[in-house]
Order: sequence, then structure tokens, then C-alpha cells
Amino acid sequence: MAELQWVVGTASVTRVREQDAAFPASGFFPAATPDVLAAHDGWLAPWAVDGDGNVRICIQALGIESDGMRIVVDTCVGQRPLPGLFEGLSNDGSFLTALADAGFAREAVDVVVCTHLHFDHVGWNTMWDGDRWVPTFPNARYVLARAEYEHWRAQSEEVRQAHSAITFGDAVEPLFDAGVVDLVEPDHAISAAVSLMPTPGHSPGHVSVRIRSDGAEAIITGDCVHSPVQLAQPEWFTVVDSDPDQSTATRRALVAECRDRDVLVIGTHFPPPTAGHIVSARDGGVQFRPLA
Repeated sequence: MAELQWVVGTASVTRVREQDAAFPASGFFPAATPDVLAAHDGWLAPWAVDGDGNVRICIQALGIESDGMRIVVDTCVGQRPLPGLFEGLSNDGSFLTALADAGFAREAVDVVVCTHLHFDHVGWNTMWDGDRWVPTFPNARYVLARAEYEHWRAQSEEVRQAHSAITFGDAVEPLFDAGVVDLVEPDHAISAAVSLMPTPGHSPGHVSVRIRSDGAEAIITGDCVHSPVQLAQPEWFTVVDSDPDQSTATRRALVAECRDRDVLVIGTHFPPPTAGHIVSARDGGVQFRPLA
């Protein structure tokens, strides 16, 4: 199946799916209530919330072509053994085929950006080769926010396991052994059109990705927002947000910046149609209007 693609000025962004998931809203967002969720059904259902009140989530990468570069934002779960609750999420390798079919073959990628270091955003950073983990994208530089890396490097393995950084040892550390990492500030410019933007709260050094090209603008959210309902209910932090107050403030700032503006918001975990705009609603709040 052809992947979704959006044009942003002279840049393009392509969605490459790894897998889908769904979670009860109240289990994923502690502050969620069925009646408030139901009040948003008119614009959420059935694409973002199913008939049983489950929030639909996609694990996917976003590939950017801009300024003569191929950039992959977040590398999903990957092909590796995972502990406990996450055991069934390991990919069978089909993701790399889908990525190549979308124009982002491993050898052709110039830059890999990790919005943060949770396991479902770094998994295909590395692959197993004989007796060790090696960079999956052999010709790429891997761009990580310095604050994010330094936070997780300082944690014990027990803390990482308890806070979703369960593959730090095999998906992040081998990149340093290979000398392919650029540790950067949260507003780092990757190219003339593509830059990072600080969006902390979900994790300490979380960043999103901004594209500005030929008068057009887009933001790839990362996990500062998991579901479009959080744009209408920014106080609905997730159970895995490291700082719920900060993540709420970050979402409010994102809404304030993009509301009723021609900024394409591409949700890293939003199911298809994945991209759209934040618009004012009749009740004075906002909703997410996905592209047709």
C-alpha cells in the first residue's frame, strides 16, 4: 500500500508505518473521562478513536526529503527481543522494506533524528550483525538532543526499564561506539528548511521537528502529543510523561502557535490521515482537522 505523503514547499514528508496499536483512553490518559472523550466523537471517530473508546495509535517513521537530503525522524520499535509487556511488538524486518519502497533505503539516508529515546522511537537505529549491534543506516549521522541523551545515560538500567528507555543499551549506545552521533541543542538546524524545536515534558529533552520551506510550514510532533484529542484536552498527559505539568504546557504552546494558522501538524503517532490543522471549534476550544 502506498504511504501517505505531504508537500511542504520544496520539501516532502512521507509516513512509513511499522505497526498499529489501540489503548483504552482512561488507561493511557489518567485524566480522561468517557463523557469528555465522547464529546469529541464528531471529529475523532472513527479514525482516531474506535467504537469502544480506545485511542488508536500508529508506530511509524516520518521521512523528509529536503535540501538534497533524506532524513528519517524516529525509527520505531525495530527487530529485537523486548521484555514483558512489550514482547509482541518486535518487527519482523518488513519495516525496512517499506522504508526502502518509500524512497528511504538504509544506504540512502543522510540523517536520522530521534525526537526522544523511548524504545518505540529508536528501535531501528541499530540492527544485529553477527555478534553485535551496528547502525542500521550506514551512511547517516544520528541527531540526538544532548539533554535527552545525558538524562538517560545518567539513569540506572532499572530506571530505564521502568520508563520506556528499555533499548538504550542496544539501540543508542552502539551508535556512540560507531562514532555516528551528533549531540545537539534542542533548536538545532539540520538544514536550511529542517530544524528541531524544544517540546519537553514527555521526556526531559524531547524535541519536535519543524519544516519551513518556500513559505510553507509543518511540525512533526514526536510524543509531545500522542493523539489529536490531546490538542483539545492538553491537560490529558500520558502515563509515560516524565513531567506532566511540562508536557501540558508544551501542548498548550503548540496549540497557541498553530491554531487557525496554515501550519501542517503531522502527528508521529496519529493514525491516517495523520496530518492536518488545529482549528477553532464552536465551543471556544480547538479540534484537529485532518487532511482529506
